[in-house]
Amino acid sequence: MAEKSKILIIGGTGYIGKFIVEASAKSGHPTFALFRESTISDTVKGKLVAGFKNSGVTILIGDLYDHESLVKAIKKVDVVISAVGHYQLADQVKIIDAIKQAGNVQRFFPSEFGNDVDRARAVEPVRSSNFAVKAKIRRAVERERIPHTFVSSNSFAGYALATLSQLSTTSPPRDKVTIVGDGNTKGVFNDEHDIGTYTIQSVDDPRTLNKILYIKPPKNVYSFNELVALWEKKIGKNLEKVHVQEEELLKQIQESPSPINFLQAINHSIFIKGDQTYFEIEPSFGVEASELYPDVEYTTVEEYLDQFV
Repeated sequence: MAEKSKILIIGGTGYIGKFIVEASAKSGHPTFALFRESTISDTVKGKLVAGFKNSGVTILIGDLYDHESLVKAIKKVDVVISAVGHYQLADQVKIIDAIKQAGNVQRFFPSEFGNDVDRARAVEPVRSSNFAVKAKIRRAVERERIPHTFVSSNSFAGYALATLSQLSTTSPPRDKVTIVGDGNTKGVFNDEHDIGTYTIQSVDDPRTLNKILYIKPPKNVYSFNELVALWEKKIGKNLEKVHVQEEELLKQIQESPSPINFLQAINHSIFIKGDQTYFEIEPSFGVEASELYPDVEYTTVEEYLDQFV
């Protein structure tokens, strides 16, 4: 059996990064994670890093903005996975430069983990501040001919399902629910652990090389109306439903402060435009994770919602 590739994760204490580090360590890949000194000494993030270390992850000291430390870290591995946050997306050009200099990387995963930015039709502020930046990084990776996989994980369950996409609550509603649009457009909702698992499954897979890996398991594709109906069934109660149509939502996006306007624009992309489901995944550009890895027992939307009942 082929030796498992060595993986470096940059941004491992971030929202999705910690699930990728965890999945990599569990899978038996030699796993490295790059952190700044300040992260390791941080009260909260330091505990996360200590947990990684206890699970066998090799902790490297370095910085996205320190080229020498970045090259040194990259030279130790075969695969680089970036999970940097929103404000560092554009700075991934520094990782690209370091990969070019190191000359040993067999696969690079830039920080994506959301909608497919080449096919999304998002409005501002999401379009230029996030999707366009990710698309620009894609083009830079392709231009430099760096072997890659772009992960389109669609919606994080921890955001979308934990609140039923309600922006003013921290749990699914029990009385009244606001539905975006007519509620019939479908989105895709995935547990973050599964996103980490599918990402790591793909690192040595020739079928995912220079492709978009879509995480779109059939049991996690739901419309807003279907999500609400499922939740109502689980709690044994009908909710009062308020629909926000596109014109009103666009007005709210323009008038709302950050980050509410950003989240509203994401909802517009998913539930009005249907950006996660309107196109077919063609073999020329993409593959679907649950088809490639049928042995992965992913958490379904129905199972995920059980914890809130």
